[in-house]
Parts: sequence; structure tokens; C-alpha cells
Amino acid sequence: MLAYILYALFILACAVLIVVILPVAYSYDAENHLARAYYCRAVAMEIVDGEMEVLLAGEWRAFTPGTHPYEVKAESRANLPAGQFTVTLQTNKVRLEWQPAVKRYGGPVAREAMLK
Repeated sequence: MLAYILYALFILACAVLIVVILPVAYSYDAENHLARAYYCRAVAMEIVDGEMEVLLAGEWRAFTPGTHPYEVKAESRANLPAGQFTVTLQTNKVRLEWQPAVKRYGGPVAREAMLK
């Protein structure tokens, strides 16, 4: 009889452990993913802001109106997941955007400015 009670307590303890540990493990994984997404977004913002300064300094003249792929010179580009930088030039404004290939990595980052 005592063996059945100990067995039942063991099963109950395992069930409680599983019910508590699985959500904690899942939340830890979700938090790691969110931190990585925030990091990728911050790196992309830094690159886009820096490259936008270069474009506004006169580099925009190298492009014709329309949307073109943009080659980034920043070494921190290696810290980003796969994605593409594009520059869109209109008659009076320029827009630089980073679009990740996978949406789970922080989402797109864009800056737009008026040309003088």
C-alpha cells in the first residue's frame, strides 16, 4: 500500500514539475528570440542612419530615380541576418530601407529625407 502512495506522489511530483518547467523553458526561448530581434533591429537602424548621412552628403547623385539595391559598407552588416538594403530616389526625396529576408528578425527599418 505504501508503495502505491509513494508511486502516486512521484507521478504527481513529475506532473507538477512538467507543468512548471515547460512554460518557463518556453518563455526563456521566446525572450532569447525577442532579444535577438531587438539586436538586429538596432544594428539595422545604426547602419541605415549612417548610410543615410552618406546619401544626403551627395551620394544620392549616383542613383537614377527609382528603387535600386544599395551596397552597405558597414562592417556591422555581418551581424545582420539575410536581408536587402534598397534606396529609392524620387525627384525631391530619398529613402533607404533594410528588409530582412525572414520577418522574425526585427522587421524592416527605413529612413526618408527630403533632398535640397
